[in-house]
Amino acid sequence: MARRALILIEGTRSNGPLYAKAAQRLGLHPITLSADPARYDYHAPVSIEAIRVDTDNLDALIHECSRLRATHEIAGITAAEEEVYATVGKLCQHFDRPGPNPESIEQCCDKFTQRQLLAGAGVPIPAYRLAANASEVEISAAEIGLPVIVKPAIGSGSSGVRLCRNVDELAEHTTYLFGGKYIWRSSPRILVEEFAEGPHYSAEVMGSEVIGTAAIAWGRPPHFVARECTYPALLTGDEHRRIVDASLSCLRALDLDWGPTNIEFKWTKRGPVVIEVNPRLAGGTVPQLVQLAYGVDLITEHIKLVIGDEWDLRRRHSHIAAARKLIPDRDGFLDWIDGDARAAAVPGVAEVKLYIEPKTPIVRTGDYRDCLGHVMVASPSRAQTEKILQRAVNLISWSITPISSDGEQEQSPSLTSPASGGGGR
Repeated sequence: MARRALILIEGTRSNGPLYAKAAQRLGLHPITLSADPARYDYHAPVSIEAIRVDTDNLDALIHECSRLRATHEIAGITAAEEEVYATVGKLCQHFDRPGPNPESIEQCCDKFTQRQLLAGAGVPIPAYRLAANASEVEISAAEIGLPVIVKPAIGSGSSGVRLCRNVDELAEHTTYLFGGKYIWRSSPRILVEEFAEGPHYSAEVMGSEVIGTAAIAWGRPPHFVARECTYPALLTGDEHRRIVDASLSCLRALDLDWGPTNIEFKWTKRGPVVIEVNPRLAGGTVPQLVQLAYGVDLITEHIKLVIGDEWDLRRRHSHIAAARKLIPDRDGFLDWIDGDARAAAVPGVAEVKLYIEPKTPIVRTGDYRDCLGHVMVASPSRAQTEKILQRAVNLISWSITPISSDGEQEQSPSLTSPASGGGGR
């Protein structure tokens, strides 16, 4: 009897292992197709098969899936990465498997097209302009008014996104994006947006059901590195209803009625303003936090949808779950990082995970890659969760030695702890 395989196109260091483990729990044989399987360190621990293939080449993927179909039953095809999710939709159509609409995914992943569709449907969004060169960026910022958000029209993980508060920062970031340092995934196009001020929230959606909302705190500007995420967000009944209504309006405007969607908001004087719609499951700690807070395993339920089984989105409990990212405040050389075992032993801590090893260079990029690790906790009360999280984070410290202009380590290391907001200790 042929093994039932779940085909995973590429993966991530956060959600990839969770998809593989969930597939195995459902009796499936996970197989990853990747341009570089060595990028992901989860293959060996969860014992899944990895095959090298050009994942930017649809024909190559069809050929490989056809080859696998000779020895396996392809139960479903999916991905944990936005960059290949439209390709997943095309593969699902070719092999007659449940999947997302690739046209909807592609238009949503283009942030300018997404903005046009949302604006056309009357969904509240920031003022925006599209720019193809430095002159157009400058004109767009003048029309909108500083400060503005400047970001690539296609991208994820806050890569290339910056708050520009004055003309000098605007010119600096424009030069970075157009000057050859930023790696573009498509033709260079920049979105210049109004900076919407207010608390930041996100909504996790499966199909057309809003599963939960989170409050997100960011690290130091001008970049957008998520520092803390808490489920559920502390909202009034009316605020929650308005975010749910805005989320459903986004789904209708973008024709997203299948699978997971992550929607980000700022709560402004106008109420909820949509910052971004991501047509896939959120990465990082989000799936685990949703499970800790509500008892809903988004990854398992997504896989059930992918393979044509009936999903179950019922909440099983109501806790307060939060994650704090460990963010360095300078570049340099990570001498050591310590205290993770002590933090993990604190009652109420669900996970402490470090992303890098000592003796590693630290080069901050102003996006999700800047984090050293995270601490995740959950408890029945908000005050208790905050107390547990701060206690655990306080136990973790590290040493970063700055690197001088000639590339040598400086003599005096700098000790830093996330609990002190990146200050010395």
